Amino acid sequence: MAIEGEPGSAAGYQGPRSRSFGSIAAEYAAHRPDYPAAAVAWALEPLADRSHPDVLDLAAGTGKLTAGLLTAAPRTGRVFGGEPDPAMRAEFARRLPGTPVVGCTAERIPVRSGALDAVVVGQAFHWFDPDRALGEIARVLRPGGVLAVFGNDGDFAVDWVAEHERITHPDAAADSTDDPLPLAAHPLFGPPADRAFAHRQRTTAAGLTATVATHSRTLLLPDAERASLLARTEAHLHGVHGPAVFDFPLVTRVRRMRRQPVSDPAAGN
Repeated sequence: MAIEGEPGSAAGYQGPRSRSFGSIAAEYAAHRPDYPAAAVAWALEPLADRSHPDVLDLAAGTGKLTAGLLTAAPRTGRVFGGEPDPAMRAEFARRLPGTPVVGCTAERIPVRSGALDAVVVGQAFHWFDPDRALGEIARVLRPGGVLAVFGNDGDFAVDWVAEHERITHPDAAADSTDDPLPLAAHPLFGPPADRAFAHRQRTTAAGLTATVATHSRTLLLPDAERASLLARTEAHLHGVHGPAVFDFPLVTRVRRMRRQPVSDPAAGN
């Protein structure tokens, strides 16, 4: 598989929130949750008949999902990351030495057409221009290749987690019925399939507060407002768990679609 270059532009990523992570790349890597091995395996399950499939982690950030690909899917061929922010790429390289990471956006992937078996996206598809990104992802995938989008959310069925969400995202209801994965059906892909996986993040009140501090919404708040939000967050968590280490219950959702063969638009998932 040939990587054709490194366009460093962040064009296509939407607004200042999407460009806010580079300043806290080390904190992002330290405090964001990873992805369960079962979710990664399910995402790549349609490729079981392919020997050593090549996989791109798009908008890879510091390599949270890439690390899962490397450990949970050892049968893959080449795994590499694509990320527009140079600070995030530097942290990726520090944490995953030897794993390639290139500067790219979802709308311009520096890979020849039909070179990849899978493109995965962890907690980032909402930053993409969906029409342009899906066209570009379809271009680089082989027929029958997989696009899989991952999202981590708190398990809002747990009361203290729902309250944590209300504190940290007061403008979004924890019981919202909105689709947590923005990947919609597309004519170049077969119908989407969804699966949810129970997951957890081992942390403390201070650690989970530090996770909230890496959210784009938090990063762009005025200093006083951000400090107040984080203080309320830690007070709530400390009230529930004290100084102890605890498991933050998560739900990891995955949506996967397969690249349609040009000659068979009715092919499915």
